[in-house]
Amino acid sequence: MMLLRKLSLARLLRLVRPPTAFRRIYLLCPACEKVFRSQKVISMSVGATRTDLYRRAAGKPPLAHLIHMCPTCGYSGAKEDFGEDVELSPTLKTRVQMEITAVMPHGPASGSEKYEAAAKIAEWEDGDPRRVADLLLRAAWCCVEEGDIEAERYFRRKAAWKFEEALRSFDGVAREERAVLTYLVAELWRRVGKAESAAEWFDRVAPEVVDARTQQWVIDAARQQRDRPREWLR
Repeated sequence: MMLLRKLSLARLLRLVRPPTAFRRIYLLCPACEKVFRSQKVISMSVGATRTDLYRRAAGKPPLAHLIHMCPTCGYSGAKEDFGEDVELSPTLKTRVQMEITAVMPHGPASGSEKYEAAAKIAEWEDGDPRRVADLLLRAAWCCVEEGDIEAERYFRRKAAWKFEEALRSFDGVAREERAVLTYLVAELWRRVGKAESAAEWFDRVAPEVVDARTQQWVIDAARQQRDRPREWLR
């Protein structure tokens, strides 16, 4: 009877949370001016949140499809980074050709490869550390799905450094976001085995909170991951 009840609940959850759905789209690459086919995520349902703020989706993971890579030159970005109205400088086009096209993987690129390329391009475009860090973090998330532990640790370290850089800048992070990013830096260091650095950053979370009513979860998460780490947030 208990098994039947669990199965019924599972079916109900599938009805309430439909799996990820995709649609075929065509994009114009602003780097090499080639049109290529890609997939756009048109719907997804998210569930539990991991302690590094990755949100699990029902059905096929959508993360790798939230970024697009031109199969000809390797230029990568979100959907809005493609199209006739997007203009790249000659310098940026050359860097794409020399540093991305030249090392493109054979066959379809993995999610982590696409995010890594997008992070490089973001660095070359404006160098905004917050934007670059977000892309590197997503590369690490993809590595978890891909089962590549070494690359996951590599991207987590790079993301932590970039988030730290953003937090050091005067206006790189909005005041109300600093507590969350401080927590994230701590959790990234914890996940790569830097316990002392992680503990130091966890202790910085509470002083960064600007609204204890809405940000109590960040304080609780920092305390949990410092003292008794878990894989998923409560």
